[in-house]
Amino acid sequence: MCDMDKITELSDDFLVKILSILPTKEAVSTSVLSKRWEFLWMWLPKLDFSMSRSSEYPRLRDFIDKNLPLHRAPIIESLDLRLRFCSELVKPEDVKSWAGIAVSRCVRELSIYFHFYKEPGLLLPSILYTCKSLVTLKLEGYKILVDVPPTVCLPSLKTLRLRWVKYLKEDSLGLLLSHCPVLEDLSIERCHNDNVRALVVIVSSLQRLSLIIDSGCSSDAYMIVTPSLKYFKVVDPRDSLSYLIEHMPELEEADINVKQNIEKLLVSITSVKRLSLQVGFRINKEPVYDAGIVFNQLEHLKLFIRKDYWSKLLVRMLKDSPKLRVLNIYVHIFPRFEEYQPDINIHDLTSPEGISLPKCLLKSLETFEFSGYKGRQEERDFLSFIFKHACCLKSSTISN
Repeated sequence: MCDMDKITELSDDFLVKILSILPTKEAVSTSVLSKRWEFLWMWLPKLDFSMSRSSEYPRLRDFIDKNLPLHRAPIIESLDLRLRFCSELVKPEDVKSWAGIAVSRCVRELSIYFHFYKEPGLLLPSILYTCKSLVTLKLEGYKILVDVPPTVCLPSLKTLRLRWVKYLKEDSLGLLLSHCPVLEDLSIERCHNDNVRALVVIVSSLQRLSLIIDSGCSSDAYMIVTPSLKYFKVVDPRDSLSYLIEHMPELEEADINVKQNIEKLLVSITSVKRLSLQVGFRINKEPVYDAGIVFNQLEHLKLFIRKDYWSKLLVRMLKDSPKLRVLNIYVHIFPRFEEYQPDINIHDLTSPEGISLPKCLLKSLETFEFSGYKGRQEERDFLSFIFKHACCLKSSTISN
């Protein structure tokens, strides 16, 4: 029996499972094989309409307009509309219509990438904000306008990605988040004119939060209340910020990259186990937080230093991390500012009597890495001190 005969004996359900492994474009191409195969692809639960060339878009638009309303799968597991490379041809009303059809088919995951630089922007259908089946929503694009109706309710939404979108009203983001009762994973990447003044995230169910802020954003305040958070990331290069962040008792990992005000961030993440910390560059200002902040659970610290007074922050972190096991230091000092770098004062690591060393050196530090070594005197002094006093050290790496 030939291979084709064996395939024809397979059930339609099994053939659809095979087609599901293929990219949507290739699965659709099987419709020319025979009458039986003509409409099999229309049972696919996952649809990906991504474009690599703008010349393909007119045909894609006609294809989606013709076939998406007739799609036979009772539930669309995922619909991916990645339209980055044909923005000048895309009509917002087309994307709005396709999103509406997906919602009517109980879509579980919807991804829209819409970088359209002409007016008008893309207003998504209001029924999207009341979709009971939606578990994952990903929106990316400067011309996606988030207009949240008062009736918003997304009872199943667990993952939300908002990248470079604009909010039609100042309270749109807060209103959206307040009606996602099971939200677990939130990622917000803000553009400079997204119409948000104060960033408010109050979600008791949230476990992962990522905030990436454009340097031109006009907002000047955070309010974050996320008691269940396990992962927290913030990248914000701006000055003059105001933080109101409640303690995160369940936090396991944090990635902090800010220019200033690190104390107000650090005091909320003292339960963290793995911390990556980057501080901005400011001449003649010591990046040291006040005493009293202790990281009792911290085991792994990555410290990225791009400024003068690098040793001050490092000394404080060593003293305040009694269980630290892994220390990775990455130093990148701009050459033109090297004249501002003071020598490290090793005595800062000990008491006046010279007998009180950081507990992590005596009891826990096992792995040490130092990257960006230039042979400066303060670096040599610090490395000598680490190798002399780290009693439990098992491995070390020094590189430039």
